[in-house]
Amino acid sequence: MKKVLMTLAVAFVAVAANAQVYVGGNVGIASSKIGNGDNVTTYKVLPEVGYNINKDWAVGTTLGWGKGTPVKIEGESHNYFTVQPYARYTFVHSKYVNVFVDGGFGYTHYNHAHQGPLAASINEWEAGLRPGLAVNLSPKVSFVTHIGFVGWKSVKADVSGAKANNVWGASLNGNDITFGVYYNF
Repeated sequence: MKKVLMTLAVAFVAVAANAQVYVGGNVGIASSKIGNGDNVTTYKVLPEVGYNINKDWAVGTTLGWGKGTPVKIEGESHNYFTVQPYARYTFVHSKYVNVFVDGGFGYTHYNHAHQGPLAASINEWEAGLRPGLAVNLSPKVSFVTHIGFVGWKSVKADVSGAKANNVWGASLNGNDITFGVYYNF
């Protein structure tokens, strides 16, 4: 076991020494009200790790959790877990600002999204693009924001015979903005 841990540590240090790894993540918070319903506050904490292949391309993944609302369950808000691997293409480079787009897929599991006798969890799949902006505060630290989502989402209750609800399109509302900080090794 010690040899495995030592090998992983050496591999991490070797990759980090090449200044190609970044760690950080995003947080998001929003409050919404539908009709005469109560205000619903949602949040997300999305730690992230990535690897820069070259100056234009990177790959990474987000693994996080939060409290939010699935597409078909308006007015309710439940805890969830998500994993979202991506490939990033940076198409504008400057000393202080980079503009990029993340293309990838994601899986989110909402815990017991329905209450009462129809209690069920919800599974959500997505594939699409997330545009973003990185402000380089220093060579090692970047402020990063993702704005919106363009693509496909499918939401299905985790019960026998349930049908999926599919959504195609673009979402650029306040619930789709995240802010974060990256540390570049």
